[in-house]
Amino acid sequence: MKCTLVLALTLIVGCARNPATGKTELMLVSESQEIQMGQQADSQVIQSIGLYPDPAWQSYVSDLGRRLAATSERPNLPWTFRVVDDPAVNAFAIPGGFVYVTRGILSHMTNEAQLATVMGHEIGHVTARHTAHQISREQVANLGLAVGSIASSRIAQYAGLASQALGVLFLKFSRDNENQADGLGVRYSSRANYDSRQMDSVMAMLDRIQSQSGGRLPEWLATHPNPGNRIEHINAVLAQTKKDFTGSTVNRDPYERRLDGMIFGMNPREGFFRGTQFYHPDLKFRMSFPSGWQTVNGKSAVTAQSAQQDAAIEVTLAQAANADEAARTFLSQQGVQAGTSTRANINGLSATEAPFAASTENGTLQGHAVFVEYGRNVYRLLAYGLGAGWAANRGVAQRALASFGPLNDPAILNVQPQRVNLITLDRGTTIAELAQRRPPPAPVSRATLALINQVDETTPLEPGRIVKWVVGQPLPTTP
Repeated sequence: MKCTLVLALTLIVGCARNPATGKTELMLVSESQEIQMGQQADSQVIQSIGLYPDPAWQSYVSDLGRRLAATSERPNLPWTFRVVDDPAVNAFAIPGGFVYVTRGILSHMTNEAQLATVMGHEIGHVTARHTAHQISREQVANLGLAVGSIASSRIAQYAGLASQALGVLFLKFSRDNENQADGLGVRYSSRANYDSRQMDSVMAMLDRIQSQSGGRLPEWLATHPNPGNRIEHINAVLAQTKKDFTGSTVNRDPYERRLDGMIFGMNPREGFFRGTQFYHPDLKFRMSFPSGWQTVNGKSAVTAQSAQQDAAIEVTLAQAANADEAARTFLSQQGVQAGTSTRANINGLSATEAPFAASTENGTLQGHAVFVEYGRNVYRLLAYGLGAGWAANRGVAQRALASFGPLNDPAILNVQPQRVNLITLDRGTTIAELAQRRPPPAPVSRATLALINQVDETTPLEPGRIVKWVVGQPLPTTP
């Protein structure tokens, strides 16, 4: 792309050489801005998703990532590699050298070379400055569009009332970006002496997830659009490298042994839904949400959105000593018009509640806030909506807030996460046969067990092979 001067906009469009591809591209974001952007988004990732609490895994992924990044064209970035506590099969990167893999994708890998190719792919997005390039294009197209406004919602974001979106994570990569990142993943993993041919099996695994989920994309493909036949493209890249992979690293058994004991699937200790009912064993509370609303249990908030996306409920912890203090802090924010606060009793818990309003770009937001003292915490329960949406949803939303209360069911309080368990086969078998002798806990199916081992249910497995299994109790049934 040639540098141009857009006189009508009095905007100088900068161009720079892409360090990974050597091409000259539109670039309005400096390297220091990339790093600053990444640092800000990294803190939000940690807050909203959370890190997997296993120092050994964090160290292992960090060491592997740094070895790969050292082979790249931008080795001096402040590279940071993290395992996030998310059961989704996903990996992503943000500008400045921040790369993340989920525990979900780790449990679906069968060797270190597979992980190296995925991390190399994400490193490639950073070294090729894909996000920075897209932000530059957005800025030109929208006369200086701010990064934080790239992610939009029908519920307007307003100061202090709702979680801020991670705008850079909503930027989707183009087909060319994905092809480049796949090629760079092959390049960096090969340079680090990994068998880059293992990227094929990663793509095959992702395709199986998609087919098993009825066409719903795995998280990694949802944020990384499929550029057609990726395996064919990857094989073409491998052929061009003309690398002899004899003696290259795969590390299957050592990698799988690391997985022993890893949490599999969602962690019920951090809260879970059963229909419209939400239970949080660690914090020992329960709450009912409106039927038909879309619910999400996040690391720092439980949220629900109406079917028309014109009303929402949000449950978070308030940073306050008591309910009155939390209410004063919230209602005194700039832009918030507070109604009269009153003391309340919510299912035996001391609380303070008040109506509120706030002006947004889409109109006046109206809502109701309840602050509840429970245990050593103060909980902030918000229900809000826009215009007619709030009038239609006020009743069900306020009933949801009033349902907050203590959790006393021992079966739910004592629930534990399911985990990966390793089996060393003493004789030949198949996943199907093994499942008959060792039935997995619900909701884990034989198809899931075959998937995480990257075999078919009827594939013959030789004696001495390590097989990943899932153990633990099913989630308790609830009324």
